Formats: sequence, structure tokens, C-alpha cells
Amino acid sequence: MIYIIIPVHNRKNYTRNCLLSLRKQTYKNFKTIVIDDGSIDKTNEMLKKEFPEIILLKGDGNLWWTASINLGIKCAIKNKADYIMTLNNDTIPKKDFLEKMMLWTEKKPNFILGALELDAKTKKLIYGGEIIDWKTASYKSLLKTLKPKKRKGIHKTTHLPGRGLFIPSHIFKKIGLFDEKHLPHYAADFDFTHRAVKAGYNVYCNYDAKLLTYPEESGDKKNKRKRNLKNYYNTLFSRNGGGNLKDYFHYAVKNCPRQWLPSFLIIGIFRRIFGYPYHWIFDK
Repeated sequence: MIYIIIPVHNRKNYTRNCLLSLRKQTYKNFKTIVIDDGSIDKTNEMLKKEFPEIILLKGDGNLWWTASINLGIKCAIKNKADYIMTLNNDTIPKKDFLEKMMLWTEKKPNFILGALELDAKTKKLIYGGEIIDWKTASYKSLLKTLKPKKRKGIHKTTHLPGRGLFIPSHIFKKIGLFDEKHLPHYAADFDFTHRAVKAGYNVYCNYDAKLLTYPEESGDKKNKRKRNLKNYYNTLFSRNGGGNLKDYFHYAVKNCPRQWLPSFLIIGIFRRIFGYPYHWIFDK
């Protein structure tokens, strides 16, 4: 049995569309857990009325992504889940998404699988896994290196995001849950998959499992869409800031090889502090 974990905070219509897409899945042996973390747009009422089949858990608005996911995972493990998939509410899985995940996980039962992402509006490919270079604090996109005819099957990565992350449940027993203490919102997914690799598991992006996403809906994108001093501060210090310096420090210290840690920290922090004002000035 697959348990799908979806944390939500407002954005009722995105949640509805995501859940409707799950109803259309060709693979049916799954249950969905939604964690409503203090929504004030009547998400809770909509879920109870329109989706009685889901398991609904509640937060007070202070769980954020990582604690919400962990709450759902604990529930799934208690219900003896075989597989757990983390999913954001601003995503639309293709109808054969779970089928394609199961096809590969049956062949590779100890792999963690991620999804091939397409922009929901343009249908262009936007994410297909990355390879991190700790020395230069940079990431090589597999989409840019793979020829179109190779964009199928599974491809090895160094880490994966939490959007459509497919995990055999026994892995949690070995490496634990996502790190809600140090990484409450961003980078907990990358951190988890790095830890899995260190524990001997492989992480692959499944190019056969396609996920429609809305990249402009992330909190970080919103901070960058309208550049001002408030959003600059939020980028560096708020929990939904993609350039959060505290999160970056914890992520680096936990995962970067020690010989590259100084350069990884210096380069990454420099980019975060000066990248925002640079684009603010020159991206006109």
C-alpha cells in the first residue's frame, strides 16, 4: 500500500485539483493523507465535504513543510505503509504517475525515486534531477546533459526534492524522518536524500513518472517576483525564503564533505547575499 503525504496551508483550489488528479490514477492501491496546517481559506471544510476518502490531519499553522510531512509519515507507518510518497498540493500527477513509480520500484525495491517535472502552464520540462558539485557549490542539471531520446527510464542523482518523492517505508526505520529541527521548511528533502545515499541507498529521477508543477507558486519565487527590501530580508531570513542563511548553514554542515565545506559555505552565502540585489538592479 502506498501512502501519499500532502501538506497544505491555504491554496484550496490547488489542493482540490491535486486530489482530483489522484482520483484518476490508473494504479489504485493507495491512500492519501492531507495535513492541513492552519488554513484559513476553508480548506478543511472543502476536504471533509469533497474528499471523504482521505485521512485528514491538522496543524495550528506552525508545522511548516517538514513537520507536516513527518506527521503524515508517522501516521502512514502506523498504518503499515509499504511505500510513502511526499507530494506538494500545487502539483498534478499524470494519471499513470503511480503506475510508473510502482513499475520501477518493483524492479529496484531499495531505490528512492523522484519525478520528472513539467511546467503545468507551458508543459515544458523544468526538472529532471541534479548532480551536486560540493567544491563549487553548483548543480548540474540532468535535463541539460541528457539528449531527448535518453529522457526515459531512471537516472541517478545525488539528491531529490520532495515533490513526488517515492520512498520505501523501511528506509525511515534505518535513517529516521525528515529533519524538522534544523530544516523546518526548505532543504529537508535534499538533506533526507543525501542521508539515504550515505546509508547505502540510491536516488534516481524517474523520467517515466511525470508531474505537472507550478514553479511560480513557491514562497521563494514570490519573494523574487517583486524585489524590494522586505522580500530581500524574507529571502535570507524567513522560513519560506529559498536563500535562508540559517537553513543553508545547517544543510552544508550536515551534508558537505569536510574538505569542501569552507568553499561551499563561502560561495553559497555570497550568492545568497549578493545575488538578490544583483538581479534586482540588472534584471530590468
